[in-house]
Amino acid sequence: MIADLVERARGGDPRAVARLITMVESGDQSLPEIAAALGEQAVKAEVIGITGSPGVGKSTTTNELVRALRKRGKRVGVLAVDPSSPFTGGAILGDRVRMQDHATDPGVFIRSMSSRGHLGGLAAATPAAVRVLAGAGCDIVLVETVGVGQAEVEIASLADTTLVLLAPGMGDAIQAVKAGILEIADIFVVNKADRDGADNTYRDIQGMIALGGSGEREPGAWRPRVLKTVSARSEGIDELLDAMTEHRDWLVQTGQLGQRRRLRASAEIEALALAELRSRFSDLPGESLETLAAEVAEGRLDPYAAATKLLSSLD
Repeated sequence: MIADLVERARGGDPRAVARLITMVESGDQSLPEIAAALGEQAVKAEVIGITGSPGVGKSTTTNELVRALRKRGKRVGVLAVDPSSPFTGGAILGDRVRMQDHATDPGVFIRSMSSRGHLGGLAAATPAAVRVLAGAGCDIVLVETVGVGQAEVEIASLADTTLVLLAPGMGDAIQAVKAGILEIADIFVVNKADRDGADNTYRDIQGMIALGGSGEREPGAWRPRVLKTVSARSEGIDELLDAMTEHRDWLVQTGQLGQRRRLRASAEIEALALAELRSRFSDLPGESLETLAAEVAEGRLDPYAAATKLLSSLD
C-alpha cells in the first residue's frame, strides 16, 4: 500500500500526496515505511521558508512566488501553516483560500497544516511533510509560517533559505532587533512597498544589517539582501527569485547547504528519538514515571536521581 501511494505521488497524483501528508500529521504507524519508500528523493527539493508578522502579505507573496516559479518550469509544493481552530484543532485554511489561483495546476500542491498549538510558527509534522513533497517530485517547497511573534524562529532550522517579510508602518524594524530575526533572515522583503514609510523601513533594515555585522562577518559570509516588493501587483517578485537563486548558489559554493541540511537531519533524528522515549515511559518495568514523580514531589527523591532511575529502566 505505502509503495503504491509513494509511486502515485511521484506520478503527480494529488490524492496520494494528500494521503501521505495526512498519515504524517496523524502519526500513522506506517511512518518508518513511508520514509524508507521516499528514498533519496526526499532530500532533493530546495526548501524556502517564508515568515513574518501577521498582515505583512506572506500568503500573497507565496502565491506570486508559485506563479513565477511555475513560469520557470519548477514543480512547487506549498505548506501553509495556519492557526488552529479552537473548536476542532484543525487549520483555519485562510492561506489556502488565498492561493486558489493554482488549485487546478498539476504542477502545484498546496496543503494547509494546523499548528495545533506547536510554538515556533510551524506544525510538529512540518519537517516530515516537507520530505513527502520532496519525495513526490517537487523541485521547490515553500513553507509559510503562522504569523510569528518575537521568538518564533523555528523556520530557520528547516529552510535552506529564509525570507523574512516586513511591511512599512508595522514597527517591523524594531521587532527584527528584539526577535533575533536579524540572525535568521537570508533575505529581507519589504512588502507593500507602495505605502508611505517603505523607504524608511528599507533603510532601517540595511542599517541594522550593517550594525549587526560590523566586525563580525567573516570574509565570504552571506550578507542578507533587502528587497522591496508589492506582491499584490506582482512587483519585485522576479528580483526576489534572483536573490533566492543567488543565496542558493552561495550555499552550494561554500558548503553551507550540506551543513544546514546535516543540522536539520540531526534535529529531526533527535526529535524522533525523544518522541519514542516518551512513548516508552508508560511501559517501563519497575518504577513508573508517576511513582518517581510522587517521590520527587514528596522530597524522598531528587529529580536527577529520579531521571537516572527512569533511564536505567531502558537498559
